[in-house]
Amino acid sequence: MLLRNHPDKNFAPQPGTVSVSLIKEAFLVLSDPQSRAHYDATHSKSSSRSGYRPAAIVSLDDFEEHSTDPVWTLPCRCGGVYQIDEEKMERNEHTVGCTSCSETVWVGYQAVEEG
Repeated sequence: MLLRNHPDKNFAPQPGTVSVSLIKEAFLVLSDPQSRAHYDATHSKSSSRSGYRPAAIVSLDDFEEHSTDPVWTLPCRCGGVYQIDEEKMERNEHTVGCTSCSETVWVGYQAVEEG
């Protein structure tokens, strides 16, 4: 990304070119575990207040149900997991965050009325 957007290598910048300083800053944050953890923590807090957009829409059928607890999990591409439980579903919460990164998914399910 740095080579593709560097002004010495890219003589005719295209629309959507990213600044070299932004690429350097992103690399420094992502390459340091403490900086990455701080970024993930602050990003997930701020994004939840500002109406973030989930990365994907996933059916509850794609989650693995755990019989010991009323919990469903789905692996994230980062190695973490998305987890939803009955309490969240009863509150009609569909957005679930990964346990390891700041990515979220929207979980599709229908609440079943007990009668």
